[in-house]
Parts: sequence; C-alpha cells; structure tokens
Amino acid sequence: MEMLDGLEEEAPVNGRGPTLEDVALLAGVSRATVSRVVRGDVQVRRDKVAKVQEAVRELGYVPNNAARSLASRQTGAIALIVPEHESRVFTDPFFVSAISGVTAGLEESDKQLLLVLSSPQDHARTRRFLRGGHADGLLVVSHHEGDLSVEVLTEAAVPVVFIGRPPEGLRAPYVDLDNIEGGRLAARHLIERGRRRIAMICGPQDMPAAVDRRMGFEKELADAGLAPAWLSFGDFTLASGERETAALLESETPFDALFASSDLMALGALKKLEGQGVRVPEDVAVIGFDDIASAADDTISLTTVVNPGRRLAELGATLLLDLIAGRETDQSVVLSPELAVRSTT
Repeated sequence: MEMLDGLEEEAPVNGRGPTLEDVALLAGVSRATVSRVVRGDVQVRRDKVAKVQEAVRELGYVPNNAARSLASRQTGAIALIVPEHESRVFTDPFFVSAISGVTAGLEESDKQLLLVLSSPQDHARTRRFLRGGHADGLLVVSHHEGDLSVEVLTEAAVPVVFIGRPPEGLRAPYVDLDNIEGGRLAARHLIERGRRRIAMICGPQDMPAAVDRRMGFEKELADAGLAPAWLSFGDFTLASGERETAALLESETPFDALFASSDLMALGALKKLEGQGVRVPEDVAVIGFDDIASAADDTISLTTVVNPGRRLAELGATLLLDLIAGRETDQSVVLSPELAVRSTT
C-alpha cells in the first residue's frame, strides 16, 4: 500500500485547513475511506487510494498526527451524542427507543455505550469529550441547526453516524425515516377521510425531521388543491401540543382535522380538545407521528405515522460498527414510513 507522500505541512488558511470531509467530498468517497488511506490501510482498493491521494494533494490536506494516533487506539466504547436537555431526553419515549436500538445494534460487538447529553450550556464540556478520545465512534441523534453537529464532524477523530438526516450542509453517513413521505401519508389519510380544513402543529424548524414532515404535509395538501387551515410550532412535547391547540381554538379558525408532528404533541392536543368539549373524530380528526407505546392504548387509540426509532438506532449502530472496522458500507439508509390507523381519525 502506497502511503500519502510528498506532503508538506502548511499553516491553515484563515485559521482552518482542509478537513477529512473536504477530501472525501472531492474524492467522491466516504470520510472513513479517507481516514483509512491516511492510516495506510492495505485493504482499501487502489483506485480509491489514488482518488484520495489526488484530493489530498489538490487541497493541501495535512494529516493530524495526534488525531491519527488517537484513531488507531480502541477504547471499546461508542458514544451516543444527544444535543438536548436531560428533561426532554428522559420524558420523551423516542429516546428510550433510540437508546434501546443502539444497545441492540452493539449487542454482537464488544463495544459499550456512552450517553452524552449536550444542551447549549454543556457545549464546552462536550467539545472536551470530542477531543479526548473516549470513544471509537459517535452516533448523533435529535440534532438541531446550530448545535454541535459541525464540531462533532470536524473535531472527532473517529467515524460519525447521524440518526436522522444531518443538518443542512453537513455531509455524513446517516439513517433516517422518509419524513417527507410521512407528512404526505398523514395529510393523504385525512383527505381520504373527507377532511378539508386541516391544521398542523409543526415541530421545531431547526430540526431536519420536523422541516421534512411539514414539507410533506403541505405538498400533499397542495396536490389536492388545499392549503393548511392553520400552522403553528411546538417543540415535540405534550405541553406544547396542548398550548398550540389552545391557541388554535382561541383563534376561532374553522378546522375539522389536526396533524401533530409528534405523538406527544397529539396527546396534548387531544387533552385540550376533550377539555373544550370537541369530539374526536366526529368534530375533529387527530393524527400524530412516532407511534409511541401509549398511542396504541385503548383509551387513546391514536392514529399515527410510525417512526421506528428503535430500528433506526439499531441500523445506525450497525453502520457505525462497519465504519469503525473499515468496511465499505452504505452512506445513507432511509426507511419508508407506515400509517397506524386507529380511532382518532
């Protein structure tokens, strides 16, 4: 195997030199492949080695010797990075499913799971973790625009996989649900039920999943010659679903259906509608997104778009293990959504 030769160390331009991601993009290969070529891995195909070497020379990339040394050591751990406050992580059933899925994905390996919560107040601590070499690979879930996702990719000297599409502009391996199609499924189902004045409580618009669900919903309505009766924005919590439904009722906007971008928000909506004497589904049909365990409870029986959080996390862990082992693998895995039809529609 030919090593990267003929390279001279140069000072980074404007304080930032080219990164592994830059080389990978120019060479048309994965970040993991670039890392393997830099380390001199003999299992990389020679045509890919040539592409990486050409990209390295063109960009003037200088391998970080400290990072390379760090990456060559095995810690026996995988870190799950969650850019959320612990109050949400431990109250949202999605995160329970995700942690369970990662654990299942690691079951056949010798890797242990580290959970790293990274709310905005913890960014400095999380950066120290990224630089400290505490894990052989990183999984990122529930990411937002402007969080530490960029730092995770640029400062960690190990493979990174996102559970959910990465924020705009970031190129990284990921597993995801087709959330655009999920939004379409919800709108299509309500239209087929004869609903025409459909409101939506969207999720946070700094999260790719929430943006995609809204986009799919609006596209399906547009295809049917309709527009949303109401759009508002919650944060995927039960309290925000209740709050936004209260605002909708107070606005006196006519509506005969409500799509909430998460089951917790849908449960909050159901609570507020019941409290105001609105019959579901006779007066207003309600549909959620996620299919958390309580959605199927007989007393709730919520129609919802199934979001297989456990399966996504398991696939993400498997993808990450492949990257750590240097195996060529898919750079993205996108699952198709399904609808669980129950009594709220």
